[in-house]
Amino acid sequence: MKNIIFLFALAAIPISSFSQPFLAENKALKTGQVEYLTTAQFKQKIFDYSKSKEWKYKGTTPAIIDFYTDWCRPCKMLSPIIEAAGEDYKGKVLVYKVNTDKEPELAGIFGIQSIPSVLFIPSIGKPQMNVGLMSKEELDSKINTILKIK
Repeated sequence: MKNIIFLFALAAIPISSFSQPFLAENKALKTGQVEYLTTAQFKQKIFDYSKSKEWKYKGTTPAIIDFYTDWCRPCKMLSPIIEAAGEDYKGKVLVYKVNTDKEPELAGIFGIQSIPSVLFIPSIGKPQMNVGLMSKEELDSKINTILKIK
């Protein structure tokens, strides 16, 4: 009997650990505050680097993109701060996330060597990258100064 219970407990571990990131991504997609981008979506919504080498943001609303992975502890710590920014700046800033494990091409294009990395994209002008964990205050400050959002 103990062996059967142990097997069921052991079988449940991988299922719950794999479903967590999937559920989080789907929840965020439903709220509309944070959108998870694939490489194809990035090219469609942000910048198609395969057609042009000179940066030209396709959007009109400033944006931030959080480059992360599911296994990165600092990324997990930054995630609720990024999600809060999506809520706080709703309608003023678009908030995206890119999983660098799933989208290595994008990570390579931006030279991502350390995560988390957050790309700040003003509606006009060049984007700026911030590498490392930030507090909510630091993120708000960068949104205010780089993206010119109050």
